Amino acid sequence: MTPVALVTGGGVRVGRAISLALAESGYDLLVTYNSSPAGAAEVEAAARRAGRRAHAVSADLSREEDVVRLAREARERFGRLDLLVNSAATFVANDLLDVTADEWDAVMAVNLRGPFLLIRKTAGMLRAARGAVVNIVDLSALRPWTSHPHHSVAKAGLLHLTRVAARRLAPEVRVNAVAPGYVLPPRHHTPDVVERTRRRIPLGRVGTPEDVASAVCFLATADYVTGQVIVVDGGLGLD
Repeated sequence: MTPVALVTGGGVRVGRAISLALAESGYDLLVTYNSSPAGAAEVEAAARRAGRRAHAVSADLSREEDVVRLAREARERFGRLDLLVNSAATFVANDLLDVTADEWDAVMAVNLRGPFLLIRKTAGMLRAARGAVVNIVDLSALRPWTSHPHHSVAKAGLLHLTRVAARRLAPEVRVNAVAPGYVLPPRHHTPDVVERTRRRIPLGRVGTPEDVASAVCFLATADYVTGQVIVVDGGLGLD
C-alpha cells in the first residue's frame, strides 16, 4: 500500500518543501492550508505530476471541528494515515509584558493545541499503519526567545508533547521533532542581518527548507527512533 502523509501548513515555506520531498519519496499527500490556497494548490499539482495522489484542504487548526474534519478527510479519501507532520505555525513577535491574553491564546491554539488535537484524532489510523508523527519546532523550543515569548513557550510545549506522545503511543507509533535554525530568514531581516547571522553559523551558510525536509524524511522511516529532536541549524545553537 502507498503510504499517506498529512502535512499541516504544507503549501508554503518549510511545509511546502516537506510536502514535495515526501511526494518524491513515494507518499500520497493531504496538505492543509489556512491563508495560502494558491501555494497548496501548487503543491497538490506537483505531487500529482510525480504520480502521487494529493489533496489540499483548508483548515483552521485552532478549531477542533476543523481537526475532526481533517482526520475524517484522511480516512475517507485515502483510507489510511502513515505520517503526520505538524508544520503549521504562527510567528508573532512581542514583548512578554505586552502580550495580551487573547494574543497568547491565539498562538497557543495554532502552535500547540492544534498539533495535540491532530495527534489525538489521528492516533487510531497511525496505530493501524504503525506510522509516525514529526512535529516541527525550532530553536525557540530549546532557548528562550524573549522577542517571541508566546511562540517560544508554545514550541517548548510542542517539544515536550513530542516526548509525552512518544511514550503514550509506543510501540505502534513513533513521535519525533525537528528543530530548524536560521532557515528562510524573516522578511524584515536586512541583507546585513542575514550576513551577520550566517557568519555565526559553524557550517557557514543559511539553512534551506530542503535541509529540514531531509530530516523529516529520515524520521519518517527511522524505525528505532522515537521521542527525539533533530536540530537542523548548521551548528548555530552551539554558540
